[in-house]
Order: sequence, then C-alpha cells, then structure tokens
Amino acid sequence: MSGPARRSLALATGRAYRQALLVSRSSTALRTPAQRLRVASYSTTPSFRQDAFHTQLEGAPFAAALPKATQAPQTLTEKIVQRYSVGLAPEKKVKAGDYVTLSPHHCMTHDNSWPVAMKFMSIGASKIHDNKQVVMTLDHDVQNKSESNLKKYKQIEDFARQHGVDFYPAGRGIGHQIMVEEGYAWPGTVTVASDSHSNMYGGVGCLGTPMVRTDAASIWATGRTWWQIPPIAKVTFTGLLPYGVTGKDVIVALCGLFNNDDVLNHAIEFTGSEQTMRTISVDDRLAIANMTTEWGALSGLFPIDSVLQSWLRARATVSSFMDPEIGSRGHFTHGKIDELIQNQLQADPGAAYAKSLYLNLSTLSPFVAGPNSVKIATPLKDLEAQSIKLNKAYLVSCTNSRASDIAAAARVFTDAANGGTIPKVSDGVKFYIAAASIVEQHAAEEAGDWQVLLDAGAEPLPSGCGPCIGLGTGLLEPGEVGISASNRNFKGRMGSTEAKAYLASPEVVAASALQGRIAGPGWYEKPEGVEKVIIGEGNGDHVQDKALSVEEALDKLIAEADSMIAAAEKQFDGASPAVEESTETDAEETLTDILPGFPEKVEGEIVFCDADNINTDGIYPGKYTYQDSVSVDKMAEVCMENYDKSFGAVARAGDILVSGFNFGCGSSREQAATAILAKKIPLVVAGSFGNIFSRNSINNALMGVEVPRLVQRLRETFAADKTPTRRTGWKFVWDVRRSKVTVTEGEGGKTWSQKVGELPPNVQEIIARGGLEKWVKHQISLS
Repeated sequence: MSGPARRSLALATGRAYRQALLVSRSSTALRTPAQRLRVASYSTTPSFRQDAFHTQLEGAPFAAALPKATQAPQTLTEKIVQRYSVGLAPEKKVKAGDYVTLSPHHCMTHDNSWPVAMKFMSIGASKIHDNKQVVMTLDHDVQNKSESNLKKYKQIEDFARQHGVDFYPAGRGIGHQIMVEEGYAWPGTVTVASDSHSNMYGGVGCLGTPMVRTDAASIWATGRTWWQIPPIAKVTFTGLLPYGVTGKDVIVALCGLFNNDDVLNHAIEFTGSEQTMRTISVDDRLAIANMTTEWGALSGLFPIDSVLQSWLRARATVSSFMDPEIGSRGHFTHGKIDELIQNQLQADPGAAYAKSLYLNLSTLSPFVAGPNSVKIATPLKDLEAQSIKLNKAYLVSCTNSRASDIAAAARVFTDAANGGTIPKVSDGVKFYIAAASIVEQHAAEEAGDWQVLLDAGAEPLPSGCGPCIGLGTGLLEPGEVGISASNRNFKGRMGSTEAKAYLASPEVVAASALQGRIAGPGWYEKPEGVEKVIIGEGNGDHVQDKALSVEEALDKLIAEADSMIAAAEKQFDGASPAVEESTETDAEETLTDILPGFPEKVEGEIVFCDADNINTDGIYPGKYTYQDSVSVDKMAEVCMENYDKSFGAVARAGDILVSGFNFGCGSSREQAATAILAKKIPLVVAGSFGNIFSRNSINNALMGVEVPRLVQRLRETFAADKTPTRRTGWKFVWDVRRSKVTVTEGEGGKTWSQKVGELPPNVQEIIARGGLEKWVKHQISLS
C-alpha cells in the first residue's frame, strides 16, 4: 500500500473511531478539554491593550475561513458575562478562561473613593465616563471623627456631587447592603466594587466580583476594565435546610469542610431543586454569597428563581406604596421584574463546570468557625461541651446584620425572658450591635427587636463596618475571646493578634453573649439518623454522578485518540516528535522578548514565610488601610507584622519572598502589594496566589511567580524548624527571557531549574512604567 493511501486509511479510521465515541455520548454532555482546564491563579496575560482581545475581534485573521462550530452550552456566569462584555466578535460565545473587556452595570467604591479619585485625576481624566455607572458609599471608618478623616469624607462627597454620582454618606449603611437594597446589584447583571465582599451580590442573582482601586479608576475613566472568566464550580444543595440552621451555618460548613482550596479563584454557581432552594431565603443567600470570598472564590452566584422573584416583588410593592410618584423610575418596579422574568437567564443543560461539589442541607447542624480561621469549622455542640468563655460578641457587618438577623438575636433574649423582663448580657461580656444599613435598623426598631437588644445591654454602633474591619470601638484585646456574626476572623483582623475570634450565626452570637460562653439557643433538633454532614464531589445524585464519571472516562479516551491521530498525522507529514521540556536546548527554547530597560533576570536570597493562606490583613494590617497619609517607610515597617512581628528585622531589601499556597487571600487592599514593594522586595514566589493579590501586584508593579515545587523543597528541608520567617541562604534566579527559574539550595547545595509562566512584553511594560496607573497615564499622553 502506498504512503498516501496508508495515511488516508489511518486518518479515516481514526476519525471514524472519534465519531463513534462522540455519538455514544449524550449531546448535552459534550465538553471540550479547554473547558475542563484549571486556569492558574496568577496570570501575566496582557490587559488594557484594546477594547477586546485579539481572537474576539471582528475581522481577526482567518476568522472568516474557520467553520462555525456548534455553540457550546454556557453556565449562568458565562451568560451574564456575555451580556456585559464589549468588543466581542459576532457569534462569539465567552467561556471560562477567556479574557474579556467588561463594562459593568455598576461600580461601587467606599472609603477608598478618594484614593481612587486621586488615581483617576493622576492619569489625566477629568470626567467620569458614565456617572450612572458609579456609586460611592462611606462605610468603613465611620466612627473616626478625626480632622483628616472628616476632610477625606468631605472630599469624596464634593467629588461625587461635582460628577453627579450617587452618593451615600457615613452612617447610611455598608456599601454592599446599599447596593442590594437600592437595586444597584440587579439580577442578571455584572456589578463590581473595590472591595473583596462584592461576591455578596450573587445572593440576588447578580454576578458580583471585586476589583481593585486601579481598576475602579479605569472604570470611572473609560466605563470598562479587563477580566478573565475564572474556572466555574457548581455547588449543588440537596435536602432541606433544617429549623435552627441558617445560611451562615451553610457557608461556615462549606469553608471548613471543603478546606483544601477546593474553589480557590473560581466563580461559584449554587443550585438545587426548587424544593431545596425554597428553604434558603434571600437573606441567607446574601450571607452565603458574601463569605464565598473567605472560601477563596471570586463570585458566588445564586439562581434567578421563584424565591428571588418573590423577594423582588415584595420590594417593588413596598416601593410603589411608599413613593407612588416615582413610578417606573424606581429601582424596584414590577415592570423591571416582568422584563427580568421574560428574559430570565439560567445555565444551559450540559454546561461545563471545572468541578462540582454538593452539600446535603438536611444533614447540617449549627457550625462555628475558628479560632482565627474560616478553614476550621466545628459543630456547635462540640464547642458547647468545651465551655469556651467569651469577652466580646458582635452582631455587625454586611454578612449578618439585616433586620431578620437582628430579629433572630432578639428572639434569643425574649425566649429567655419567657414573658418577663429581658435578661442582661452575661457579666464580663460586651455585646456590640450595628445594622447593615439604617434602613435595616429602622425595620428592626419598628419590629421592637432593636430595643430588645438594647434592653439586654447591647452597645449600639453606627451602621458601618467598624470592628469587622478592625476600626473603632470594641476591638479585641490581647488574650480576649470574641464571637462575631461577621465574615472574617483572621488573626489580628478584629483587634489584637493575641486574641481569638470565632464566627457564627446571629442567634449563636446572641446566645453566647447571654450565657458568657460559646453556646446556641437550643432551637436545632438533630433529625433521626443523621450522624454527620454529607458532602462530596458531584451533584449529590448518585445515578447522575455515575453517569458523569462515565462521561469523563469517555472524554479521556477521546483525548487519547486525538493524541494518537495527531501523532500519526505528524509521522506521515515527516514531522519530528515533540521534544520534552526537560531536554529542551537553548537553541530550541521559545524566548520572551524583553523590553529595553526591563531586567532579563531577577535574583536574590530567599526569605521563607512558611504558611499557607497568608491573607492581606497579615501582609498589611487593616488599621492602616484607610490612613492615606502612611509613609513608604512606615508601610515597610508594618509589612507582614500581623503574620510575624519579626519579619521586618529578618527580611532585607532585595530578598525574594517565598510563601505557601493562596498567598494574598482576603481583602482587596492594594497596600498588600505596595507594602512589599516598600520593603524593597521586588518579587514574591508562592505555591499559588489569591486572585485579588495577583491583580493588585500587576497593577502596582510587583512581580510574582508560582513555583509549588520550591515551596515543597523548602518545607522538606526546614521541616524540623517552624520559624515563621527565616533566611534560607538559598538563591533564586528568575530568567524572564527563558521563563525559567533556577534555585540553588544553599552554599554547596544542589541546583535545579524549571519552566514557569511567561511574563509577556505588555505586562513588562506595565511593571516598567511603575504600574497600571502610570501606564494608562502614558497611553493618554500618546493619544
């Protein structure tokens, strides 16, 4: 048989085999390998080069010649992003992993509005692109009556008035709550904020995700920013939420039981049967979505279902009754809800997810997170048995201080009163309360619940972030133990690094304040036969999950067949086999272009901070975050002090900082990156990075690279000594041109190398210019 004939037969046979495999699967189960790949958390892909990415643009080379593929089903996240992406080529369907240019429905900034305004003006912008897109709220440092803070607040208010931006003053409420109750976070839209808890908007079917200050300035100036669609995880709820168990218990359990970075840098979609989802109220959904941030996710999206529609209808009815003259101009109207339902978005059958997890709600009991970590989740009954004494209790934050939460806390005291006098908070315990907004406080006052808590001895605080962010009255002192209905209990977050902080539902917080120890109100009764929380991978439907595992096996088989066919085609074409990376020679390497003036290599001694999940509070303490006058020297001094007070004395200028996995998780504060730069550390290496830190690093000209193998080697070598910050004597070299790192393990130690992600020239340019702000300014000067 001739060569061409043999080749034709092989190709035909291979393609027929592939087709047979494809036909054997359900058409709704088709998934491409690209849709299953996990995207790295720290990316150096270019941004802000144009209105859309090259392959999305109409008229891109060869686009017209390509055959039109069958449109892949989309997730709810992808569908919403599709609506708010600009510059897409016709018929382009976005998917996880794509870089898009987003024009968000709304963008909220809070106390950081003035620093954003300074960036906005510094890049040469003078007019906000769309003043209806921007919302400003003052909520973080509302207890601070210093002249400097009041001046900043006045500057923000004046700037908002000058540009015709919707503005909410200090005391009106926490920005995220305002975004929900005023209808800015509308179902089916993309709404962003310069704060890490923007995920909360997912509780009302709005794709909320955090941006950083530089991104906000870009949105103000241009109406748009860049975003990479994260890998998308589906979390299926089964069963029914039991009486006495809340949304807070759900998310605390998820954070603690799936605690191996299962959803790190993912977008989450929550789903379940209609019967299941009816047991999760909108207020519970808001609490769950809010704390998907602590779970490591970039968004936490609930469906636009009957529960949400009923909630919207109720608000529209109240709005029309309270202000009948506003008509169709109101944020909540029945006309807008009708339009939402008529054009309702939902995930397509067969949409591809990076992973699927499930939680059986029927098996859940009250849970408590801590101490000092959301990854430690313990059933309440186990902590009750330990009789852990308390010093402070907090019913505060955007997570759990709405009217329904305040009512649950008040009921704890009215039940204990049993028709008599409201009992007092336990001796030696201080109980602080602050409503999520003044609207929620008024509702609680009208219901009598606010007064119940005051009668019990609770100390009211202004509606705002307060102790949750470590600002104002009631912070934890050294040696104290506190329990809070807020979202974050990182070490030092709510006060002293020598205190212990737990997180729980409002009723558990109230019961603990009443009893003086971690305790519940006794409302939950364990169902017969339930001995443990049922969780797992998949959808919780064993028949369906088995079918999916078969599908994945077929996917793998098809991928192997594709590989065999591709190799056969290369052989017939005379192509040489691929060279493995480990044997790649210098001549065969793909080299990255280096911009003039950008270093080809970055090198230094490794200083090792041996911990996973070092959060932004650990890197840069919250008490300095909203002090805009902190000097560079002071930033360097306090860098990493909440993680290790000795860091400043151990680390030196020019060191390479190496840490564990999920470095930089937590809040969106850009000072987490700029404080490291202030310490004159040019490069951070980690097993993985929190996405928000990655974004801040690029935007502020801090370089970073993921090398999990290095973290493993350091831990193996220094396993016997758990010093939090250590000088290692190891040398690290990042060859930017070759996208390769080389590590020398101490004097006379072995040397090894490995390939890493590319740092392309356009990202080099951003870093070389001193960050995105200065890069944008330069681009404006050229136009």
